[in-house]
Amino acid sequence: MSTANIQPGNAVPTNGTHGVEYRRVYVWQLPVRFYHWINAVALVLLCVTGYLIGAPIRAFYAAEAYQQYWFGTVRFIHFVSAFVYVFNFAARIYWGFVGNKYAQWTTFLPFKKWQREEIVDVIKTDVLQTKMHGAISTGHNSLAAFIYFLTFLVFCFQTITGFALYSSMSTSWLPRMFTWIVPLMGGEFGVRFWHHLFLWFFVCFTIVHVYLAFYHDYIEGRGTISSIVGGWKFDRVKGDDK
Repeated sequence: MSTANIQPGNAVPTNGTHGVEYRRVYVWQLPVRFYHWINAVALVLLCVTGYLIGAPIRAFYAAEAYQQYWFGTVRFIHFVSAFVYVFNFAARIYWGFVGNKYAQWTTFLPFKKWQREEIVDVIKTDVLQTKMHGAISTGHNSLAAFIYFLTFLVFCFQTITGFALYSSMSTSWLPRMFTWIVPLMGGEFGVRFWHHLFLWFFVCFTIVHVYLAFYHDYIEGRGTISSIVGGWKFDRVKGDDK
């Protein structure tokens, strides 16, 4: 890591006699932060509009036909959000090869022994709560990174099934690439069922993701929440454990 990405700073003494020294580390680069927030907005819009498409409600009533076109607006927002989501995800795939070590795709797969050991350690600490304190990672811990990888796979599944459903009503080349998915999954009913079912995966993921972000920000006090806005986190200087 270059020295340009690390800045020293002093924390308030915890015991009245010894100040804990931290260093400022640039973790989340600007493209990663852009991806995160664009994806967050697109995903919320997709979940809300997707739920309404799957379970329509009579939200408005009016005598004129043009005043009853709210469902068309819902579908339009869903389609636009889907295209934004797909191209934003494509940009993230590219950055997984050219970004810093915290953005690299190798961090999302537990190929190394220490990553698998960290997964077990995080499960004991955050899930089973059989340990008071676990390892603190500057970027994603290995369990979070692997879950994000699984989430990326669900992203791909939702993209494929979503465009497959859209292919019957579009002449665009992108949706038409997935027409073969419909007969493969037993018709539009099967595609729609699985596409709607995985909506709830993202609802659950979002709730857990936000909770854990605030939880680790509170427990660790290293700028977890602010880092996804400014990019910087704080690491305790090695050897300063008195």
